[in-house]
Amino acid sequence: MNMMDEKKFEISNKLEKEQANLLLLQERITKSAQMAKGIDTILNTFEQRLSRLEDTILPVYNETENLQKSQHNIDRTLQLLDNVIGFYEVSSRVEDIIEKGPGVVSEGGIDLELYIQSLNRLARAQKYFEKHIPQSVELENVASLFNKGSDKLHFEFKCILDKHSKPMLPVALMNLLNNDEDTSNEDVPSAPPQIPDLHMQDLIKIANWLWENQRDEFLTVYGKVRGSVLQKSMTLLRNHQRSVSGGSNHGGMGSPMFRPKFQNRHEATRKPSTRRLHQVFEKKANRMLLKASQTLEHSTGLTLGGRRSSTHLDPSNATEELDSEQEMDNYLVCVLALHKLMQNEQNLMKGVISINHQAKVFELIVREAMDNIVQDGENIAARAKRCISRHDFGAVLIIFPILKQLLSLKPEFERTFEECDANVRSKFDSILRTLHATGVKALDDFIESLRLDSVSQLPKDGTVHELTSNVLMFLEQLLEYMDTIGRVLADDPNYSSQLEKLNVSDKSKAYIGLYIKKVLVQLNHTLISKSEQYSDAALKSIFRLNNNNYVLKSLQRSNLLELYLISEPKCEEYYYNSIQEHKKAYLQSWNKLLNYITTDDFPVNLQHTDRLKDKERAFLKEKFAGFNKEIEEMMKVQRGYSIPDVELRESLKRDNKEYIIPKYNAFYNIFSVVQFTKNPEKYIKYKPDEVVTKIDKFFDVAA
Repeated sequence: MNMMDEKKFEISNKLEKEQANLLLLQERITKSAQMAKGIDTILNTFEQRLSRLEDTILPVYNETENLQKSQHNIDRTLQLLDNVIGFYEVSSRVEDIIEKGPGVVSEGGIDLELYIQSLNRLARAQKYFEKHIPQSVELENVASLFNKGSDKLHFEFKCILDKHSKPMLPVALMNLLNNDEDTSNEDVPSAPPQIPDLHMQDLIKIANWLWENQRDEFLTVYGKVRGSVLQKSMTLLRNHQRSVSGGSNHGGMGSPMFRPKFQNRHEATRKPSTRRLHQVFEKKANRMLLKASQTLEHSTGLTLGGRRSSTHLDPSNATEELDSEQEMDNYLVCVLALHKLMQNEQNLMKGVISINHQAKVFELIVREAMDNIVQDGENIAARAKRCISRHDFGAVLIIFPILKQLLSLKPEFERTFEECDANVRSKFDSILRTLHATGVKALDDFIESLRLDSVSQLPKDGTVHELTSNVLMFLEQLLEYMDTIGRVLADDPNYSSQLEKLNVSDKSKAYIGLYIKKVLVQLNHTLISKSEQYSDAALKSIFRLNNNNYVLKSLQRSNLLELYLISEPKCEEYYYNSIQEHKKAYLQSWNKLLNYITTDDFPVNLQHTDRLKDKERAFLKEKFAGFNKEIEEMMKVQRGYSIPDVELRESLKRDNKEYIIPKYNAFYNIFSVVQFTKNPEKYIKYKPDEVVTKIDKFFDVAA
């Protein structure tokens, strides 16, 4: 029961608390509603006041905005009026500046920046009057002053360019070339800059302004001025070359291909610049040529400088070809120098000339110099053709080193002319085509000249024909330019068709091998034909033997044999067989002598009787006397035969002794003891060892 009462009491207390809380909540809700109503009233009142304020302020704001716009328009109008007034006054304000001109070069001139600013003001005024008052006097004044100022700025551009565009001295130009070539420790200074940086910046500023204002005449001016400077640099180089060479090489030694190159380059009096001038080409084209000439002289024992050649290699028909070697040196140096100068010009025009116009201006710069180089190349080719017509092929050899060097330079020239007009790019190719055609003609005509050779005389002693030695020299010289000549021959369909039959990897060697074969086959035919002029069969055989042996030894001594074997694998065997055949043919010269000492057809009783009949004694006297006469006659004649090759000479003597002495021994041993004469010393003049001594004196005119 008590628990129930306690429970009721507890519930009653909670109910009272909840009711109290509910009353409190109701009171607060009532207050909140009252506050919301008050705020709503305040907001409504504020909105009404804002509305009244907007109605009052907005017209004022609009009016203020209109006043501000009017003020802005007035300020702008005043500014425009000031500009327009300035356009009217600009002529008078900048006239003194324009009259004085820019002061980059001339004294008392105006600062370049200020001068350009003045021109810009005139340009703006001119545009204004052209647009708004095209018939006004002010336009004429402004335009006249602007044009005058533009002309002065253009003239200033030319003056700066003229003042700082000096031709490069030969020493400086050669230093540039030597910087590429010199591997020594010698200090070679670089060439000074053509235009100082400060003035270069002025040129760039002026060029930019002229281009922006449609005054593009400066492009032509730049091209002509720099082209003139380039041409003067080349002229100075040519004059320097002439002064170094003494103006002429006339009176030099023999064919130019056989003279020592740069023979004075070690003279103590030579200046360093002159020495470097010669070193440029010496490094690029001459080193191998000199080496070949020296090797040839050492191996043949011939004095190449003083030796007179046949018409195939002798330039004695005209004095101008004596200069050909120096001309080749000078021409190649000029080509290298021109290329270096053109590269310098390309670098120099960057910044001054816009990239879109650089190719056109560059063409203008190099046109005259390139034309001269092309003309020089054509002149060399023309002189070479005249040499070909005279069969002076030694002087023609300068074509190949020039062609070789130009072909090696072709990629660099193509990069230099990459953006130029096709007409300019073709000029360098025209030199190559001309020299290429001349080289083709030289090679073809050389073979034809062998076929038609009627000038050179046969040597009286049967020695190696001058034609043979000259042909081998010519072929050895060609080895220095194997790749170049390979290109020349590759364009000939005859060689191309023959090459298809050969299984080779190096086509250049194969082409040279085919040419060597063609030359030597024709040489052999010519020599055989010429040898028919000999009335002495033995001398004819000696002549053929000497020449075949010389060809074989020359082939073996040089790289010619390796190339010849490509086109004719059995060529060496052919020459060995020919030598043996000619030796056998030569031995036939002993047949008459052998008729006197061959015992096979002697009467048998001559060897077995002590008492000879008169007829038998006369027979033996005739045999001994005939032998004596024949051996003496052969001794007299064949001492005058010449066999320059020691090995061949000794082998031929040995063959003679092996062929004759055994037979003479048999004859002598049998019949020298027979009593066929009262004067044996008259008939039995030579013992076998004395015959050996006589044979040893063959082919030796001094014996």
